[in-house]
This record gives sequence, C-alpha cells and structure tokens, in this order.
Amino acid sequence: MTGMSRARVARRIAAGAAYGGGGIGLVGAAAVGLLLAEAQLARRRVGNGTSPHVPTADGLYGASYTVPGEPALRLTMLGDSTAAGQGVHRAGQTPGALLASGVAAIAERPVGLSTVAVPGARSDDLDRQVSLALADPSRVPDICVIMVGANDVTHRMPATRSVRHLASAVRRLRTAGAEVVVGTCPDLGTIEPVRQPLRWMARRASRQLAAAQTIGVVEQGGRTVSLGDLLGPEFAANPRELFGPDSYHPSAEGYATAAMAVLPTVCAALGLWPEEDRPDAARREGFLPVARAAAEAASEAGTEVTAAMPTGPRGAWALLKRRRRRRVTESEPEPSTQPSP
Repeated sequence: MTGMSRARVARRIAAGAAYGGGGIGLVGAAAVGLLLAEAQLARRRVGNGTSPHVPTADGLYGASYTVPGEPALRLTMLGDSTAAGQGVHRAGQTPGALLASGVAAIAERPVGLSTVAVPGARSDDLDRQVSLALADPSRVPDICVIMVGANDVTHRMPATRSVRHLASAVRRLRTAGAEVVVGTCPDLGTIEPVRQPLRWMARRASRQLAAAQTIGVVEQGGRTVSLGDLLGPEFAANPRELFGPDSYHPSAEGYATAAMAVLPTVCAALGLWPEEDRPDAARREGFLPVARAAAEAASEAGTEVTAAMPTGPRGAWALLKRRRRRRVTESEPEPSTQPSP
C-alpha cells in the first residue's frame, strides 16, 4: 500500500471514529477463516496461555535530584503488555522505568512512575485506565505514555472503534492537564512464529491502525511516536536478541530500543529542551497534512507527529519529526521520603 492510499484509509478510519461510523475492519472478510487458522497456530507457538510476568516498576526514579518543596514529575504508563513491560524479569527493564529514569536524568528532577497498563488490554480498556490515572485530581500526571493497538489487531476490533477509544482517552487526559505521548501500534507482521499470508495481513493491518491512531491522537492534542519499524527491520534482523523468550514480547533490549525512540518526544512534550523553530529538511522533517504525516510515520519507527496548524488547504496540518534517539539505562525505583506517585 502506498503512502497516499494509506493516508486515505487512515483518514477514513479516523473520520469514522470521530463521527460514530460503523465497523471499518482491518482485513477483508474473505480472509477471516485463513487468518483465524494462522492466528491459532501463532498463539500456540508464542505461549498465549502462559501467565504474564510483569515486574512491579512503580516508584520514584532519580531520588538524588530531590529538592525540598519541589514535587517530583509524575509519569503514568497506560495500554497493553508493551506498556507494562511483560516478558522482562527486572523492574528496571520495563519501558516505564527506562523512561522515568531517562526523564529524571534530563530534567534533573525525580520522576514518580505509576503503571495502569495491563497485559492483553485493548483500546476499549483505556477508559478504565484513564479513570485510574485521574483518580486523584490533586495528582494529575505531568505526562502519560500510551502503548496500545496490537491486541486490537489480533482480536479484529474494528479500527474505527479502536481509534475512537484511544482518541477519547487522549482527550480526557489532555483536558485534565496531562501531556500525552502515544506509541502507535507496532508492526505485527514481524513476529517470528507468524507465517504468510498472515504476516502480510498483520503488517498491513498494523500500519493502517497506526496511521489512524496518529490522526486521532494529534487531533486531540497529543503526540505520537511510531513503533512500527522497531518490530520491523531491527527485530527481524536480531530476533533472538530483540524478542523475548516467547518470541512475541520484546526482550530487555527490545524495550530499551522502544524507550530510546519515545524518550525524546516525552522530553519535548514536557518542555525539557527547546523545540527547534524549523524542521530539519536533511532529516526529512516538515509540515504535512495530518493524514500524510500519519501515513509516513507508520512506515518509519521513531517518527514523531504533533499538531502544527488547525487548518490548511487540505485540513489540519501536523509537524513530522525524526528526533535523534536518546540512550536509556536500566534503573530500579528508589526509596524516598516523598509520597509515592
């Protein structure tokens, strides 16, 4: 699928989500029987029935930066197993811990991490997760990171419904005063046990959803970072290194790769370093209609999309950026005299 056609599909899905459209699916009905048969084989091979292992990573990071009277920044992780960190063995290897320690080091402020993400969650669980994140109005998160979409694809949730739930979650968080960064749906076509033709269908569905998610998120005032290629060339080239023991969830190295891609956007959303006045043409950055920017981002990992202009010759415009990745290091939560996040 070309970038232009992906942009049209993404715009149609996002419009359906916004205006209550029906169930625009991610794969053709004629392929459902074959898709289900292949999916059952893949699920058996990746150990779908095993109980998830998710280390508890909540707590304070960068406690050494504590200044009396200055509160810690608050980071909340929402979404599915990727946001929770399923598949690694230590708290410091989860994406939440990696991001919290990275933000703490850059901001030179402690960061309190709270995780409401749940393995197996789909976008329709985000409403519940947002309610948990906003349960205490006096402790609204400064930044929320959402990673969701893979289970929507594997459970064949209509894309319009998926994007509607995500956009609603972003709108609630932004209304409450939190910045929001969404890691869009990864490329499921690179999971090692998945065979053709399911592999091709999974890749197509993943990228369609990622592009539509981007439109929905940006229109609600959030930012997105594409995770597609992080489960693409890098994972395909190093499957034993970047996939975990079940060949489905990322390993510690895989989560670190994803966190490195998301961290610069998280820091930009928090205003931790000045935004460049102009996009860098040498890095193929620029202003594009939001659907075009979404389609391009879906094809290249680490690409950020954020709102730029509310209107233009072809509707809303967005800024597409390819930020340089920031290295992250493993860190465990530290004891502190401050209240827990």
